[in-house]
Amino acid sequence: MTPQLQQAIRLLQLSSIELQTEIQEALETNPLLEVEENVDFNTPDKDQEEGDGSQDATVADSTQLEHNDIPEELPTDSEWEDTFDHQHVGPAAQGQAISSDIQRDNEDESSQSLQEHLLWQMRLTPFTELEQAIATLIIDAIEEDGYLKSSVEELQQSLGQEYDADLDEIEAVLHRLQHFDPVGVGARDLRECLLIQLKQFENSTDQIDLLTTLIDQHLDTLAKRDYQQIKRALKIDDEQLTDLVKLIQLLNPRPGSQVQVDKTEYIVPDVYVRKVNNRWQLSLNPDNSPNLQVADHYAQLIKRADNSADNVYLKNNLQEARWFLKSLQSRNDTLLKVTDAIVNRQKDFLEHGDEAMRPLVLHNIAEEVEMHESTISRVTTRKYLHTPRGIYELKYFFSSHVSTDSGGECSATAIRAIIKKLVAAENPRKPLSDSKIADILGEQGVNVARRTIAKYRETLAISPSNERKRLV
Repeated sequence: MTPQLQQAIRLLQLSSIELQTEIQEALETNPLLEVEENVDFNTPDKDQEEGDGSQDATVADSTQLEHNDIPEELPTDSEWEDTFDHQHVGPAAQGQAISSDIQRDNEDESSQSLQEHLLWQMRLTPFTELEQAIATLIIDAIEEDGYLKSSVEELQQSLGQEYDADLDEIEAVLHRLQHFDPVGVGARDLRECLLIQLKQFENSTDQIDLLTTLIDQHLDTLAKRDYQQIKRALKIDDEQLTDLVKLIQLLNPRPGSQVQVDKTEYIVPDVYVRKVNNRWQLSLNPDNSPNLQVADHYAQLIKRADNSADNVYLKNNLQEARWFLKSLQSRNDTLLKVTDAIVNRQKDFLEHGDEAMRPLVLHNIAEEVEMHESTISRVTTRKYLHTPRGIYELKYFFSSHVSTDSGGECSATAIRAIIKKLVAAENPRKPLSDSKIADILGEQGVNVARRTIAKYRETLAISPSNERKRLV
């Protein structure tokens, strides 16, 4: 493959964020590439005289600007740009501004980490030097969810010979840390975490003894939804067990999540689809890449018969700039062409949702746009379509099919949507089994085996029927 073809293929498979980085790098390294300006600074003003008078007017404007008085008083909330014209920003700086805007949108100004939050509380707690060293070691070993996965013996070994601490001292410091905010942090397992939090409700409920027994001795049974065994062991009825479960649901099984905030990453769509006059219309996201052009003032300096180093340098950069613009345009055209073919086949999804998704494979689109399947795969990977129903990766619109009794086809995406809808509407006391869901789909003319239902259910992160059973 030629270098130009390699460049075109590379641009084709880049995501929107990676494309902005590539454009910024091209602007910084190639002087013949620039961002197309909307304002023509060479066009004279309407009131400006033609001929020699235009030069005099420019001088007059400069003189007026030099003698322009700065206002003595400005509003306290004003910015420099509100009063004075800002300086012209070059192409490289504009490329930097584009990527910085995206980066700023993706930045999470969230607070401190869980470790920092615990260390701050530790410094406010009266600890001896040994206890502070133990507490620092324990805090460092706590996971993001708030649990301590290291044993007391492992912590003792990590202290080394510098600090001579026995197991009881480490256990005592750990118990103090477990009552830091958030309460339950540093627990070794779920049972210990819930019991620590339960101590906060000792004086607020008369069911504290039953709750303690339920969590301490029957937590595994509760996880298996074996409510009959719990009722026999605690000698309680359905109403009492329901009240106990509601109280347990007030506790936090992942205390670290209250402080540890994951960084939010926003998806930038590549293509927009909108319905205008009953027709679906596509448009590229204008924020993903600026309008680039070849810098005329540099291109005009090139002399065809001149073989000097400067002229050869400009010629090479001119050729690279033209190939880059051509590859960029080819990427945009291919992306629009493939997306248009996908939208034409998935109009029912745009109108009615997941249950109307049609079966679609790469080969179908490759035939329609007359491209190779590998090209379609590159175009649809990490490219996102903004629809009235949300933002979806182009890969989302491809799925296998299942035959129906009427001789038609139903996509796997539509079947998953139906399963999700059935589970959401089921009776929590008697959840639907995989076999029952298969029977319901069979009544609708979609023949799906039970094991296929189980596979689709797992991809939707839906638990089996025995684990979905609820008292409340």
